[in-house]
Amino acid sequence: MNIKLNELFFVCVKIGTLLLGGGYVIVPLLVNEFCNKRNWLTREEIVDFYAMGQCIPGIIAPNTIMLAGYKLRGKTGAFCALLGLILAPFVAILALASFVSILLKSVIMNDIFWGVNVAIIILVILTVKEVWSVSIVDKATFLMFLIAFLMCIFGVSPAVIIILAVLCGFLRIKIAKGGCK
Repeated sequence: MNIKLNELFFVCVKIGTLLLGGGYVIVPLLVNEFCNKRNWLTREEIVDFYAMGQCIPGIIAPNTIMLAGYKLRGKTGAFCALLGLILAPFVAILALASFVSILLKSVIMNDIFWGVNVAIIILVILTVKEVWSVSIVDKATFLMFLIAFLMCIFGVSPAVIIILAVLCGFLRIKIAKGGCK
């Protein structure tokens, strides 16, 4: 499949325009645009890119979109996807920067932000649903989730949880391939 760079760019502009709430809400947007509408990627690939985007330094949404763009068109695709994602927020910030103090005092804007916050909660729930459906596939992955969740509740560092999860994943693959040698 040969995806045109301008098409990739404009799809990412659309995603960047709708991306309110940060990286946690990019998954449903990517699934809708890249999987459901265009069949460019699978849901599993999107969730994998999202997971990798969280594990590498930087901001989750740009990391995720660059990984998707790289998969579709290499380095140029990664650059076009990133540029498309950041264009709309960049222009919006430039346009609104001089009005910030006025906007923050506006009752109407506070009501709008309240509505946006509700929408963000819905998008985060959709992200959890997408990641859950791809990641929790059997009893072992559910047990890993449960242990990681309990570790979070008891204040274990996220870095420790990630490292232990990676080690458990490697161990699970080793066991599935016939044990440790």
